Amino acid sequence: MDDAERERFAREARKEGLSLSAWFRKAARERVRRPVSLNLQTVEDLEAFFEECAQREGGTEPGWDEHLSVLQESYRRDGPW
Repeated sequence: MDDAERERFAREARKEGLSLSAWFRKAARERVRRPVSLNLQTVEDLEAFFEECAQREGGTEPGWDEHLSVLQESYRRDGPW
């Protein structure tokens, strides 16, 4: 962030009686608590959403057989509870 933006945030923090880092933490907690609203109206919207997720996350998702193997091993080792 540039100096002007940092100072603007710092002013807002001071108005609330918070340090800049406390103000950022408060803002982040509020943001995380807000529900994410997806406006998926069409199949194309859904496909675009999944593509965006794939680009953001990278890597590959394990196949179902691998997921099932992990679950079964967990049940054998720890039980289903």
